[in-house]
Order: sequence, then structure tokens, then C-alpha cells
Amino acid sequence: MSKGHCILSHGFESGPDATKVTALAEVAGQLGWTHERPDYTDLDARREVGELGDVPARLQRLLGLAREAAERGPLVLAGSSLGSYISARVSLQVPVRGLFLLAPPLTMGPLPALEAAADVPISLLHGWDDELIPAQDVFDWARARRARLLLVADSHRLSANVDTSAAAFAELLRSL
Repeated sequence: MSKGHCILSHGFESGPDATKVTALAEVAGQLGWTHERPDYTDLDARREVGELGDVPARLQRLLGLAREAAERGPLVLAGSSLGSYISARVSLQVPVRGLFLLAPPLTMGPLPALEAAADVPISLLHGWDDELIPAQDVFDWARARRARLLLVADSHRLSANVDTSAAAFAELLRSL
């Protein structure tokens, strides 16, 4: 029997087979959680909607999957970059047990700022050298929520910290 379900959302111009979300899926499976990795590549390609593709449609896709999953049992949302943004936003509309956010964008042009997330255990991993999202902004956001934050020597892609990401995700899942 599963401990719950994890929905792992990839970043912009990435995909469901991306290294980080694949590593998170492996951890979830090892710890007895079912998981899925939605594909948003069709929405990311819709540049006529916006610079970051069709973010409202991304939110709606995740919201539909999350509502369905939450009816079956405990749900954890995780994401990388834009996947973090939509995970945090959806957490305000669907009951979740935890959030795992990699390099979360707190502001993105015309989109609403990420001012809130569900009041659940939140774990974040962010690069000190993130060229898109200042580490201080993420620190301040995490501090206001008493979230667990791990800052690493890496850029926005966090490519040197895939194993670190997986270990931090495992720690969050074990704590739930």
C-alpha cells in the first residue's frame, strides 16, 4: 500500500524525463510513494500566450491532477523552477501534506508574485549563484514560512546538485 502520491512538475523548457524530476521520482518510489511527472512541454511551446508559454494552462493541468490525487490520499507537490511556482500556487487550492520546491521563482513578469503556499512542511533547495532568482529573496520567503531551506553552490539549473535534491526530497517524505 502506498504512503501517498507525489506530483513532480518539471521546469520551463524541460520535460518529464528531466534529470531532477527523474531523481525525485526514484526517491518517491523507493520510499513507498506513487508518483507522476506531468508533461507541460506542449504548454511551454505556446509562446503566443506569453514569454513562459501558457502558465495558466500549466496551473490548470496540475490543479486537475492534484484534485484527483488528493481524493485518493496524501499528496505531495514538488517542482523545479516554473514547476515549483505552479506547485506552490496549486497547494493553496488542494489539500497537500508537503511541498518540495527547487529554485522557486517568486516573481515572474506579469504573473502574480508567489506570496503564499499551503501551511504544510515546505522544503526548498536553491543555488547561491542562481542567475535568475536571487538567493536572498528565496531565503526571505522561506524564513517567513519557517520552511527548510538548503542553499548550495550552484546556478539556477542545480545540475551539480541532483543527488542533493534527491536526498532533501527523501528527508521531506520521511518526515511526513
